[in-house]
Amino acid sequence: MAATNGCEADHKSAVPSVLTVEDVRAAHKMLSGVARVTAMEGSRHLSRLVGAPVHLKCENLQRTGSFKLRGAYVRIAGLTAEERAAGVVAASAGNHAQGVALAASLLGVRSTVFMPVGAPLPKVAATREYGAEVRTHGQVVDETLRAAQEYARETGAVFIHPFDHRDIVAGQGTVGLEILEQCPEVGTIVVGMGGGGLAAGIALAVKALQPRVKVVGVQAAGAAAYPPSLAAGHPVALGSLSTMADGIKVGRPGDVPFKIVGELVDEVRTVTEDALSRALLLCLERAKLVVEPAGASPVAALLSEPESFEGPVVAVLSGGNVDPLLLQHVLRHGMAAAGRYLSLRLRLTDRPGSLATLLGVLSEADANVLDVSHARTDPRLGLSEAEVELRLETQGPEHCAEVREAIREAGYTVLP
Repeated sequence: MAATNGCEADHKSAVPSVLTVEDVRAAHKMLSGVARVTAMEGSRHLSRLVGAPVHLKCENLQRTGSFKLRGAYVRIAGLTAEERAAGVVAASAGNHAQGVALAASLLGVRSTVFMPVGAPLPKVAATREYGAEVRTHGQVVDETLRAAQEYARETGAVFIHPFDHRDIVAGQGTVGLEILEQCPEVGTIVVGMGGGGLAAGIALAVKALQPRVKVVGVQAAGAAAYPPSLAAGHPVALGSLSTMADGIKVGRPGDVPFKIVGELVDEVRTVTEDALSRALLLCLERAKLVVEPAGASPVAALLSEPESFEGPVVAVLSGGNVDPLLLQHVLRHGMAAAGRYLSLRLRLTDRPGSLATLLGVLSEADANVLDVSHARTDPRLGLSEAEVELRLETQGPEHCAEVREAIREAGYTVLP
């Protein structure tokens, strides 16, 4: 059986009645005073790369830290009194969990959220603080989802799917309405895609009001279910998933968003893990915004092929709920991918002060020494030789070349 993210379609609504921009407008009205109209920030750095204005739609600054509150609130608000009395249940490792928890709390509905064992503790704590009862089950989301669905069958609680429901899509589409209000001249909207709820909602709203605007979806290369699904004409489950971007790590498109994406999204691109890391680093350093890898995926697409987007461009930063330990790892990876680390091995004369002299050369070249390994007893070395391995932090590829040249000019030989 092919592995998926566990998010099988909510078959009661797998073939919805036709969604229109009026459904999105109704959702927008419902969300007034609940969801923030998030900021639109210009990016000079990305604008220079693309050759056209680039704006960042900051859903990472939304309540709960992601766009997920929008769809969750609209879905739960649409329940009957009887359904509300039974409570709601969801399965998620992060953003959807928090969105459901807060939405249910605001609407006075009891919520239970199943999360995988080992889910990041800050996300578990936040979900509880938003009012949900959290139950941990399973090592992967597949197992967690099955537990949530079994709980729904046993208790009568309403299962709130993260993307495969018309109300969810309508709620997420309110991001598109805000983009058109904040940047009416937009030429291209770039948005990350997992199950497709956000991209479908944005495309639904934007294409109805401004058909000329292009909508480009972005998936992680190691979890890209949409390209083969679109080619096949129906949702296809991936056999494996591999990406740091948990927010878009979805093994099968939702039936509801898939139909909309197939009709209205102009293009779906994929990005590498290196590109995701560089994008996250850029958001932090240049835009001063904390963004999770999934939220940085549109920026990764812009960095990968900047000249291929018709401006003005709006990149949707879908979320900022990144675990601090993952952030630390991704930032290191992003610096390496951006050429900010330099590893060197060289030999020098084994005499007092020789290592200090080398470090002085590096200091003059403005290289930050992270690690030094000094070997003096290796059988490959001559009697008066020592070998040094260095790991340096630099300012980028050009600075790496300058550091290498400074070392050579000082009389040192860099080993292969």
